[in-house]
Amino acid sequence: MSIADNIQRVQERIAAACARSGRNPREVTLVVVTKQQPVDAMLAVVAAGLQHLGENRVKEAAVKIPQVAAAATQPITWHMIGHIQSRKAKQVAPLFDLVQSVDSLRLAQRLSRLAQASERELPILLEINVSGEASKYGLTGYNWYKDAALREQLWREVAAIMALPSLEVRGLMTMAPFGAEEQAIRRVFADLSALRDSLDADLPELSMGMTDDFPIAIEEGATMIRVGRAIFGERK
Repeated sequence: MSIADNIQRVQERIAAACARSGRNPREVTLVVVTKQQPVDAMLAVVAAGLQHLGENRVKEAAVKIPQVAAAATQPITWHMIGHIQSRKAKQVAPLFDLVQSVDSLRLAQRLSRLAQASERELPILLEINVSGEASKYGLTGYNWYKDAALREQLWREVAAIMALPSLEVRGLMTMAPFGAEEQAIRRVFADLSALRDSLDADLPELSMGMTDDFPIAIEEGATMIRVGRAIFGERK
């Protein structure tokens, strides 16, 4: 199957998930995860009509983004979806149009200062660790609806980030446990959706769902899904 064929299959699965949940497929943005993919494969994605590409690593993105942008025939929206090391933050604002992985107040403060210095407004999503896994990054949000102290702390962090200059907080992002049963995956996505609805803020975006679980994420309200393997195949 070609990249274009795989994209079509993913879009068909998006449409099916939207039909099951009474949603319009246009409400869901497909962000193609291009980690470790060569420039020609990325250009094949763009040629197939997609314009949202996501990178996990700043160093790799700094090499590929200019090459793809120079060769592409349409504008591309670049998403930073991986963990950002403090020493790499300075490169993020010039490279990316949306940073999905703002996982701490400290990182948000640094990005705010850098965006101010660049005289730009940087759109971001707040990464929330809803699953409670120690291996995952994000603001602590496990069982936020049961733990009043945790909820108050999370509310304070979100409010502090939203008050920072030169950052536009557009929504929330999370990751479900790898290899978990559907019920556990669905709970993580439903918890993030409920968290977004409980915050007194305009946060239209919910980025959740990857190759193995994006139909569930769509059914639970995802507006962005991050898919790589279903389009490019297994990484070598």
